[in-house]
Amino acid sequence: MMKIIAHFAMALFCFLLFYFQTMSESVKMLTECNELSDNFTRTSSYRSNRDTLLSTLRDRSSLESYSNVTVGPSPNTVYGMFFCRGDISRTSCSNCVHAATLNVAETCNSHKGASIFYDECVVQYSNVSFFTLVEDAPAIRRYSPSRSLGSSDFFNQTLPGKIYELILRAASSSQVPYFAEDQEHVTQLEGSYDLEALVQCSPDLDTRNCTVCLRLAVEDFFECCSHAHLAHIIFPKCLVMYNISALQPSLGVING
Repeated sequence: MMKIIAHFAMALFCFLLFYFQTMSESVKMLTECNELSDNFTRTSSYRSNRDTLLSTLRDRSSLESYSNVTVGPSPNTVYGMFFCRGDISRTSCSNCVHAATLNVAETCNSHKGASIFYDECVVQYSNVSFFTLVEDAPAIRRYSPSRSLGSSDFFNQTLPGKIYELILRAASSSQVPYFAEDQEHVTQLEGSYDLEALVQCSPDLDTRNCTVCLRLAVEDFFECCSHAHLAHIIFPKCLVMYNISALQPSLGVING
């Protein structure tokens, strides 16, 4: 009887471990192989340097939430980096970077430049240095349509005001470079809401370029999904995210 209980407990533990690992996995949003860059062969020095770079990024992801790496002499130099969201654990960051580096190596197996976007991390590599630059690349968008939350004042004033406040905080952040988040309970005439928002830049940007990147993300947000109750806008070097949850309607005033 004790053996049966022990086996059952072990099976339950393994199931729960697998379940929570699965639940904590990052969500891949896009893999982008740079079609404009040159290709490389399986036996080339660039391929070897690229694989070394991705392996180095995996190793560093267990120690830090951002890293940039340069591998190999010219003309086969490879530049690469990753950055993870500032609100996730070191383990989640490492898991995300591991998944991203393995996926991009398989998907873009002959491209000299590539980017891969997950909801928790971004990984890039190229044969041209892109460090410190705000890259002119399309945003990755993930959003949900409005559930009749909020008035025009909320989406035109309250939400933009909160995001611009976080941009100012992120640009001057020191504890977690270029990262700011906030949770706020908002009460307005038509109802009350929980508003969660965060903004972040890659630490290789300076303060000015961080602000430029985040403002580009906000502009993209207003073009695509200005009345969404949840939105993730991710550029290669910065991101803006928020979530609005409805709590309860406000009670109107009845005049006697």
